Amino acid sequence: MTDFLLVRHGETEWHAENRYAGRSDVPLTERGRSQGETLGAWAAGQALDAVLCSPLSRATLTARPAAAALGLPVRVDERLTEVDFGRGEGLTRAEMAEAFPDELAAFLDDPVAHHLPGGEDPAAAAARAVACLAETARDLPGGRVLVVAHSTLLRLTLCALLGVPLARYRVVFPVLENGALTELRLREGRASLLRLNAPVADGARP
Repeated sequence: MTDFLLVRHGETEWHAENRYAGRSDVPLTERGRSQGETLGAWAAGQALDAVLCSPLSRATLTARPAAAALGLPVRVDERLTEVDFGRGEGLTRAEMAEAFPDELAAFLDDPVAHHLPGGEDPAAAAARAVACLAETARDLPGGRVLVVAHSTLLRLTLCALLGVPLARYRVVFPVLENGALTELRLREGRASLLRLNAPVADGARP
């Protein structure tokens, strides 16, 4: 059994306009940096065995205070990078509707069968993230691991591990809050969702 505390990185400068941030290295806002500090303060009172994160700066900067509080290194894993949104990168929904309306409509109907033009196959993104967690679970049986990554990637990963069709990730998990905790337990190849979008102040181990 290995428990994973999954955290979406802190708020970024694209958050207010709801721009799609995939592989773009978008800076954190002041609030986003504060969310990282809050995560660090929470982590100081936790028994955690590793801190993993995406290589994008919004994730690493969110993870660093927690790693520092625990005296652990930040383990950067490329497999935790956000989904590549292709032509949708950096755009709002309204801007996509102007640039490629038919492709956007297909994406909204089924975001996996019809992912954004030029973007990454969501099934492939889920597979790489699941592989990362499965490998970590094998390396740290009985462990408790903090993972700081990204909204779409984490929602796809939850679906893949919990047996939810990937195409429903936007419906079943409409939002992961910046800096909140989602706890997932892997045991003998099966996954259990223990909490979703829990504020870190309420995230102490039960």
